[in-house]
Amino acid sequence: MSEEALAAVPLVNISDQGIFKYIQIVVINGGKTSKTVVRGFDDCTWHADIFEREEAIFAKSGLKAECPGGGRIEHNPEKKYLKVYGYSQGFGKADHAQTKKILETQYPDYTIEISDDGFNCFNKEF
Repeated sequence: MSEEALAAVPLVNISDQGIFKYIQIVVINGGKTSKTVVRGFDDCTWHADIFEREEAIFAKSGLKAECPGGGRIEHNPEKKYLKVYGYSQGFGKADHAQTKKILETQYPDYTIEISDDGFNCFNKEF
């Protein structure tokens, strides 16, 4: 059952627009197989809020979850643009290059940039 549950987990689930925190989650099927997914929501104040929400969803399907890191995503659907940058104080910095590859599966017609320079200077509220 959990093999099918793992296959059914979408690779990407992020907010439709804006600047928000994101995390990578390694979803594990009984320790045998896994896949890395990207989650980011504008209604979550902390990276841990995202993880707790998603971990509960995965647990209902018998899956385990681990978070290797996070950051921020800027999503501008009008310009078909995504920017991945920053880090999570609690989980550390995600592999933004891997995040970009995962995002490309759902947003193949977008320009996706990654930056390891930290936070955007105009984004003071975070």
